[in-house]
Amino acid sequence: MRTPTKFVPALLGLACGTLATAAFAAPQAYEVDSAHTYPSFEADHNGGMSYWRGKFNSSAGKITLDKAAGAGTVEMTIDMKSVDFGNQALNDHAQTADIFDVAKYPTATYTGKLAKFVNGSPTEVDGQLTMHGVTKPLTLKINSFLCKPDQRAGKERCGADASAQLNREDWGVNFGKTFGFKMDVTLRISVEAMAAT
Repeated sequence: MRTPTKFVPALLGLACGTLATAAFAAPQAYEVDSAHTYPSFEADHNGGMSYWRGKFNSSAGKITLDKAAGAGTVEMTIDMKSVDFGNQALNDHAQTADIFDVAKYPTATYTGKLAKFVNGSPTEVDGQLTMHGVTKPLTLKINSFLCKPDQRAGKERCGADASAQLNREDWGVNFGKTFGFKMDVTLRISVEAMAAT
């Protein structure tokens, strides 16, 4: 059966339109900007007497985002030797076997899927944290999320603020427990990432 000639342009237009839509909806890859990304934490000191606050100065990773499909992925690696309390004695102690044992476990990783999209933006990351040789589920709450053009780079830049609560003993980091330190830790993560293309 021959297709009427007058329908050929229409069919070609439909095919091209479908391909264009598929290309537009393809997931976008982003490279984490380590200069604007700070995984930080708050941990109890001495059973509620005060809080230790610190951050990690070196991290890397990639993110994919498909706004149309409401999907995406996160892959992050954190250099545990870059821990920074603003106090060198604490930094040095945190790297020992008492706490992070960076000689044995030099990095921590987080992998997950962007979830619960609202108006094209994710509100959670369902993932797993590997730290101190232990891998366990950890859900991040995305408190804010924004993508917009980066005027200097000529590419899209996305940023987010995320948080989570965890029990550090679940990852084998229980220093201070015998002294009455609480094991609860609050994670606060600011991240920016630049479109790869």
